[in-house]
Amino acid sequence: MPKEDPAQPEFWERRFREGVTPWDAGGVPPRLQDFLAAEPAAQRVLIPGCGSGYEIRAFIDAGWSVLAVDYAEAAVERARALLGPHAGCVRRADFFSFDPGSPFDLVYERAFLCALPRSLWDSYAPRVAEMLAPAGRLAGFFFFDEADRGPPFGLKPGEIQRLLDGRFHREADEAVRQSVPVFAGKERWQVWRRAR
Repeated sequence: MPKEDPAQPEFWERRFREGVTPWDAGGVPPRLQDFLAAEPAAQRVLIPGCGSGYEIRAFIDAGWSVLAVDYAEAAVERARALLGPHAGCVRRADFFSFDPGSPFDLVYERAFLCALPRSLWDSYAPRVAEMLAPAGRLAGFFFFDEADRGPPFGLKPGEIQRLLDGRFHREADEAVRQSVPVFAGKERWQVWRRAR
């Protein structure tokens, strides 16, 4: 059997179809709820690798305009089924090549970077910066782990700074108290603002 490649949609398609999704929290993380409660509405957010899409509704309910993308059709189907009348917020697309139309105020990170093979990480920060309006933010949950295997692929000490410094500056960094078991004790909530 050939080695599966997490850089390919088929890898994720199979996991969603077979229900092998240990990263799926089954709801909205409390830290995101707190963030949204403190934010002004009427902002535009991109959610790459949206998976089941629980957070999409939380952003919509908080008054945000949402575009969520995933390149696994099974994930898109699941998110659309959960969202009902808001299903149009979800698009099947490759984060690295699709045209979003206009910039976002926020890119929300939740188990997307750690799903990407490390060979794609150097493309992540430039693409996020390209998606954001001037002074836009990258905010969410980042997975830190020194193991080489994945997914999830963990950030090693200093790696997030290497990836984002120069394009972003960090505004918030705190431990996450409630995580799914695969991320427990290894997640941090961070907010990074795009350098002008």
